[in-house]
Amino acid sequence: MDREKGIIDRLFDSSDASDEELRLLLEADASIDAYLFQRADEIRQKIYGKEVYLRGLIEFTNHCKNNCYYCGIRCGNRELERYRLSKEEILECCREGYALGYRTFVLQGGEDPYYTDEMICDIVSSIHGLYPDCAITLSVGEKEKSSYQAYFDAGARRYLLRHETANDAHYRQLHPSVMSSAHRQQCLFDLKEIGYQVGTGIMVGSPFQTTEDILEDIRFMQKLDPDMIGIGPYLTHPDTPFADQQNGSLDTTLRLLALFRLMFPYVLLPATTALGTIHPKGRELGLKAGANVVMPNLSPTAFRELYSLYENKICTGDEAAQCRNCLERRVQGVGYEIVTSVGDCAKFRK
Repeated sequence: MDREKGIIDRLFDSSDASDEELRLLLEADASIDAYLFQRADEIRQKIYGKEVYLRGLIEFTNHCKNNCYYCGIRCGNRELERYRLSKEEILECCREGYALGYRTFVLQGGEDPYYTDEMICDIVSSIHGLYPDCAITLSVGEKEKSSYQAYFDAGARRYLLRHETANDAHYRQLHPSVMSSAHRQQCLFDLKEIGYQVGTGIMVGSPFQTTEDILEDIRFMQKLDPDMIGIGPYLTHPDTPFADQQNGSLDTTLRLLALFRLMFPYVLLPATTALGTIHPKGRELGLKAGANVVMPNLSPTAFRELYSLYENKICTGDEAAQCRNCLERRVQGVGYEIVTSVGDCAKFRK
């Protein structure tokens, strides 16, 4: 335990460690977790205090052209009822969210060719015109650099695109051959070059994932230098080729949250819905391990169950106000405070 504590302390001081040291922490028993979480919480409070930022999530389409083996909205899932929100429905979600105090809107969907660049730009510019004090985040997958530039010019300033795994062989185990890890990583660097605040991340415990894969993910993220890291436990979906695979681990996810807080002190780190799905107090545990973002759902309740990335997703029946009020109570219950700021991490960068 003394050696592990020494590594954690060096992470706190320098934000880096060798592969051997990180491997030791990733594979250690649970005795290290209390100290690891304590140090991670120290650094997040040093930088962000007790503030937890709200992100209003609008899941506007569950159509997707991709056939990723782990995902419930994959194009090969014939059991799923599909939907698309109109521009007017998306704007209504924003109106309701703004009234509830949201100052960041996250438009997330499958890679749906129905929404052309022109349509996405129109939606983004309309939101930006109505709510110029709000940040607009997009999460719509892999696009051409020219498309990313168009969205940026329309008013989007943040983009979320999990790289899922930096190891090419592992990536090919999770995706069909028409997709490539190299292309997804290039998309992330294109976004950075344009000027977006960029979020990436992984599924913890995804099928075939090894400690070496996670180490490669960490080194990739150090190279990318993201503004947000979104991780959650891998959760199975019954209508995918991975229906019989094991779910990811809550404990490993929390440990990685804490490590990412120590290695990327300024980063925006969500306590994800997947954490709350795998454990009733998962999001609270995530906050105590270093997370500082929560993403309540602003999507119309009629469609929430249909955005079915994985099984047993929580909060599908709650109205937007219920989600906001519930999360505020949960956040306060573990000693933190919801704030309505856009939560820009750029000023904290070294």
